[in-house]
Amino acid sequence: MRRSISMIPAILLFGMGTAHAWNQTSRWLSADDPVAKTIIAVETMWAETACGPATATLNAAIADDFQGTSTKGVRYDKAHATEQQHSRDCQLQQIHIHLFGDSLAMVYGNESSIAKNPDGKEWKRCLVWTDTWLKRNGKWQIVAAQDNVVDCEKP
Repeated sequence: MRRSISMIPAILLFGMGTAHAWNQTSRWLSADDPVAKTIIAVETMWAETACGPATATLNAAIADDFQGTSTKGVRYDKAHATEQQHSRDCQLQQIHIHLFGDSLAMVYGNESSIAKNPDGKEWKRCLVWTDTWLKRNGKWQIVAAQDNVVDCEKP
């Protein structure tokens, strides 16, 4: 009987957590939403780091515990995420933001730039990516990213 009684608090806590998760709403943000404006501005800065140095705003928006996965399947950290890549004509093309509750957003986008091979030959590099944003201590930050190189001819 004692064991049954000690399980009641654990069951109640689990039930409350599950109910909270069920009550989380999700929605796609329009470009004029204040959260979307913040995210789009930072994502634009990040896309442009391939063409120039990272800004202080971008450095602050990438979490210290950030973890990304490169186009080659290699994990990278915040320091690598903000490195300039010496490309040109960097462009953020599309972005879609899906907000979950009030503190988690999945951001889907694509971008392009003109990059150089090690032999100096230029080529158009197109990426499709997914970034995970988390609001912590009242501040939105990128905590994870997944990047994929795609054929530039496909929309």
